[in-house]
Amino acid sequence: MFTGSIVALVTPMDEKGNICRSSLKKLIDYHVACGTSAIVSVGTTGESATLSHDEHGDVVMLTLELADGRIPVIAGTGANATSEAISLTKRFDNSGIIGCLTVTPYYNRPTQEGLYQHFKAIAQSTDLPQMLYNVPSRTGCDMLPETVARLSEVKNIIGIKEATGNLMRVNQIKELVEGDFVLVSGDDASALDFMQLGGHGVISVTANVAAREMAEMCKLAANGQFAQAREINQRLMPLHNKLFVEPNPIPVKWACRELGLVATDTLRLPMTPLTDASRPVIISALKHAGLL
Repeated sequence: MFTGSIVALVTPMDEKGNICRSSLKKLIDYHVACGTSAIVSVGTTGESATLSHDEHGDVVMLTLELADGRIPVIAGTGANATSEAISLTKRFDNSGIIGCLTVTPYYNRPTQEGLYQHFKAIAQSTDLPQMLYNVPSRTGCDMLPETVARLSEVKNIIGIKEATGNLMRVNQIKELVEGDFVLVSGDDASALDFMQLGGHGVISVTANVAAREMAEMCKLAANGQFAQAREINQRLMPLHNKLFVEPNPIPVKWACRELGLVATDTLRLPMTPLTDASRPVIISALKHAGLL
């Protein structure tokens, strides 16, 4: 359930910026039909930064309700205050989610010891499986392999989403942790290479619009069929890259609307709609992937 193609799901909104239940159901149905392994609800791509605490919890619970046991749901629960991350995490105890994805604290730039104590405290506050999330480009904080190894000894810390794009991290981490520790990529463009080096899957932005293709690519990679997986990946490569032509989730939300997966591409300030100049770039990538 923590392997394969896991979608970092967008949070659909109506034109007034309210959570759109009908579009969320449509998205979930799409991922069930396409073989996505699991959903991450209210991660970075789900606009966790602009949802209130109540909305954050409500969207996760609505996702669980609409998934109705058909696809596992992982809750994004990261915060840059340990007490806040614990509060978010404990909200989902006994809820039905399969685990939490917890990003490194952003902005305050803790030391490696601070990171260790932060994640240890969260994990010890719950029985839910915890997946670490390292994305220095967003947080200004890089969790080093040695810290990951220390945290892997905490009983319910089961893996990491490693989104540096640095493929050396795969072997560096694998050498320091037990064999059942899960490593998933958080960088679509290098995810297949990550899996070829021994990673277990990807938490994917691209999967929002290319769910079937990402699921098939990950399945082929898991079976060691890397030549066939690479054929799919090459079709998706412009999409992997161009979905970041403006800050995530601006482009992917627009692409979801363009494909009819959501009713609007509404975002909340300070995120603004995709610019006119970027639209042909996304259209071209969608066509290259065979999605338009």
